[in-house]
Amino acid sequence: MTSVQLTSAATSSPAIAGWDNPPAIAARASVILVVGRGEHPGVYERFGTRLALDGYRVRVVGDPTADPDAVTADLRSLLGDPDLPGPRVLAGSDAGAAFAAALVATGAVDVDALLLVGLPATAPADPVEDGATPAPAPGPVGDDEDRWAAQLAARTACPTHQARLSADPHLRRAALDQPVPASWLADADLSRIDIPILGLHGTADLVSPPRPARARYAAAPRAELVTIDGGRHDALNDATHRTAAAVIVLFLERLRLGAELAPIARWA
Repeated sequence: MTSVQLTSAATSSPAIAGWDNPPAIAARASVILVVGRGEHPGVYERFGTRLALDGYRVRVVGDPTADPDAVTADLRSLLGDPDLPGPRVLAGSDAGAAFAAALVATGAVDVDALLLVGLPATAPADPVEDGATPAPAPGPVGDDEDRWAAQLAARTACPTHQARLSADPHLRRAALDQPVPASWLADADLSRIDIPILGLHGTADLVSPPRPARARYAAAPRAELVTIDGGRHDALNDATHRTAAAVIVLFLERLRLGAELAPIARWA
């Protein structure tokens, strides 16, 4: 498995990061991920490494809330790369999920499937799912350190990832308080998307409450929504990140067999 830095600004994190399958394993599919508010591609190193070890090529592009045109250009460049094998899955986390869904729904990009993590909802915060432990709300509370602690808890319950984010000089900490552009939420109409969609959503997500998110997926003709019990906003970097990765790998394996997503494993 190899890690590649494809492009970089001189004073920031890579604009595109990538992880390739090990040389002894043939590439099985490609996943191109759009990061969330305030994030950068390096935040998803653990995710990229894990999928690459299973034979998938992973590319991660930047934060569309910072420069949507640049992110769109990067996506189109990657989708034109003959070294990225199909099927090709466009993924997004947080605002990146809304951005990715909007691009597909409006026909701006052509992919084989969508993976949406913590898809933003349009409704105000609802109660978390029954039995879930709520995370602290991410909005402004007290001083900057209090606000950051609340944002960390809303993003992830994984102490390793919390420590990484806290030490990251490239993370824009206040970005999660900024609203997702209304045009992305309007354009991200899942009812207009006729390719397979996998949604991952934490039941304790206070950034994007589960109930409005369920309604968005219910409108899609070909969506599967998997909820993570007690999960917070960033399912790819939460305490249950291994479970999330396993769900994604199963989805990818089914997609390789055909767009109808025939089941492979059954609970008898």
